[in-house]
Amino acid sequence: MVSQVWSSFQVLVEKGSLPDRLAARRLPTHIPDMTVIEGDLLDDFGIPAVTTGFRTSLVVPLLKDDEIVGIISLGRKQVQPFTEKQISLFRDFAAQATIALEITRRERQYREMRSELAHANRVATMGQLTASLAHEIKQPIATARNNAAAALRFLEKSPPDVAEVSEALTCVVNDADRAGDVVDRIGSLIKKTPPRKEVVDLNAVVLEVTALTRGEAVKAGVTVSTQLADDSPRIRCDRVQLQQVMLNLIVNAIQSMSGVEDGDRELHISTVSIDPKGVRVAVRDTGPGLRSQSLPRLFEPFYTTKPDGMGMGLSICRSIIEAHGGRLWATTCEPRGALFQFTIRAD
Repeated sequence: MVSQVWSSFQVLVEKGSLPDRLAARRLPTHIPDMTVIEGDLLDDFGIPAVTTGFRTSLVVPLLKDDEIVGIISLGRKQVQPFTEKQISLFRDFAAQATIALEITRRERQYREMRSELAHANRVATMGQLTASLAHEIKQPIATARNNAAAALRFLEKSPPDVAEVSEALTCVVNDADRAGDVVDRIGSLIKKTPPRKEVVDLNAVVLEVTALTRGEAVKAGVTVSTQLADDSPRIRCDRVQLQQVMLNLIVNAIQSMSGVEDGDRELHISTVSIDPKGVRVAVRDTGPGLRSQSLPRLFEPFYTTKPDGMGMGLSICRSIIEAHGGRLWATTCEPRGALFQFTIRAD
């Protein structure tokens, strides 16, 4: 027996073909001998049997809500009609295949929706940091202007102070590079790009996001410290997605401490190598902490403890970490504060 399966896409490609027009009847079509097609079938198709290469054919449509999403076409090179039992079996198989196609379609749709939500969450988070990011960009630009002005003054001296001019212009180049780096980091986070796995230095990702949120931390009076493992292994991940996780955790920590009036506002970020080969990242703050009743629901979609929160940030973070084979969890600290940790496998 020779068998072929057409997907819904292939139905469109093969529109007008013999199996396609048979499937349009929305019922299994059994042709015991393709060389003696006559009557309605001959009027409908008018295709020489020899073009199919089959002598006996069975076409079973895959139907969802009476719409054709694919077809199963089976043929035999010799005249050997299918039995009623075989036709019934193939009808049952077609029903199962339809369910499988629908599950696949919904899973693809779910992945696309999750990607859209993740992108929206990144854009919303970056929007919250607009003032701080503007400051991060303006600061090196202003410094570059001052250094350029100093270079002009050194040039106007008689004779010109070439050594000072060279040093000032070197500073201008460094300041321009700093501003460019900030813009690049913002662009990579906001840009909507398909997931891409690459070998990444996790410590570098932590430092990149820490630099992006520096202005927000200063504005909130938060002191940020890092303790990064020297032996941290490289990991294979989507860099932008990992940046998003760090961005959400750091911004959440800063915001949670903005209302703290007594005591220091401290944010500590650390990485440590773990066995089997992997890395654990910890983000700890000295905010009011987490209520015990909110802990079980903290990572649920649309659950939020913020009055203006969407309730998607932590849910997206957990899905990203789990997609990378890791785990994300939260605990309350004593006497106050919260600790968020996640693990991720090494490359």
